[in-house]
Amino acid sequence: MGERYLKSVRLLAECLQGFERFSGEFVRASGLTPAQFDIIATLGNTPGMSYKELGDRTLITKGTLTGVIERLEQKGLVARERSSEDKRSFFVRLTPQGEDVFREVFPKVVEHGRQLFAPLSEADFDALDASLRKVRQLIAGAAATESPTS
Repeated sequence: MGERYLKSVRLLAECLQGFERFSGEFVRASGLTPAQFDIIATLGNTPGMSYKELGDRTLITKGTLTGVIERLEQKGLVARERSSEDKRSFFVRLTPQGEDVFREVFPKVVEHGRQLFAPLSEADFDALDASLRKVRQLIAGAAATESPTS
């Protein structure tokens, strides 16, 4: 196999970067950064969640998450409350204004993406999903077996 995997990793990275550009420009036109939209989309239709849950469910790194939430709080789109179970952690939820932004922007972003992927058939999606799940499992398995010192 040699370095064959490098071609596929590069293609995957190019796809991700291209999609981020495609959707990011559209999201920014709504007055949000892609990271802010990720938080709003994740919190939408939920009663809210902890920082840990948000970190697990979004594509935002732990170090960036706090700043993004703080900026959304300054815009009046989210509210942070101390957890009643763990005073060191916060619970984050959309405010009524944040709910309005979610209801307005989320369907538009989804439709924008749907148009991009319209040429793909169900079989195309099934094959893509199967390949990506396999890669994700390989990565998760390798991460679980590596020690921090290796």
